[in-house]
Amino acid sequence: MLLQLDFSSDVPIYLQIRNQIVLGIANGKLAPGERLPTIRTLADEAGVNMMTVSKAYQLLKQEGYISTDRRSGAVVSETAGAKQGIPSAMRDSLRLIVSEAKLRGVSYEEFAALCRTLYSETEE
Repeated sequence: MLLQLDFSSDVPIYLQIRNQIVLGIANGKLAPGERLPTIRTLADEAGVNMMTVSKAYQLLKQEGYISTDRRSGAVVSETAGAKQGIPSAMRDSLRLIVSEAKLRGVSYEEFAALCRTLYSETEE
């Protein structure tokens, strides 16, 4: 699993790992039931501390994107792609993004077009 981490970013590394795994699930690069690398393996590959990867995996598990088992390790959840509605935290994050775009002068049409483009990228 190749991750592109930006060590100079303000985004914490564990969130970068979490975000890239979510993107991988969304665009089909990671399929339901697929095993993820062990914490140790991913930490070695990415050049980060094992606790950083562990924190990312714990967050992904809380959010329902992966399941973990002592024997089989971390696996993409079978329900990761299931329609479950929009959680309130996601709605709040999106509300903030919409507000920031509006304050920057982005029109509704521009914002909707960007959303359509980004959404379609996950289907390719």
